[in-house]
Amino acid sequence: METTISRLSATEKALDVIYQLEDKYGALMFYQAGGCCEGTQPQCFEKGGFFPRMNDAMIGTINDHEFWIDRDLFEYWKYSHFTLDVTDGFGPGGFSLETPLGKTFKVHYRLFTKEEYENLEPVKRSE
Repeated sequence: METTISRLSATEKALDVIYQLEDKYGALMFYQAGGCCEGTQPQCFEKGGFFPRMNDAMIGTINDHEFWIDRDLFEYWKYSHFTLDVTDGFGPGGFSLETPLGKTFKVHYRLFTKEEYENLEPVKRSE
């Protein structure tokens, strides 16, 4: 039996911020766009606070919170594992829920090995 490989993980620092946000807002969601205004940093919203576009990709969950990425960005990054992290600072646009904490989420990427890529979890697409 082969192990299914996750496309997504989170650092302990990111999880600590997520726990704080859960306590304040409840269910969350993440969206990483590819546009110029919001950059390519992930944004955190209350669940339902953002609606993915048709064919955007949900690459996994963090603490049961869906992590969506822009459909075009996914095509570019589909060969990469995403690790959600957080840093001090003011994120793009200030719309993400962690902004009042003086934090901003960011993603580290690494390419999958051939073996990992052949055993990835499936991606969910918005309709």
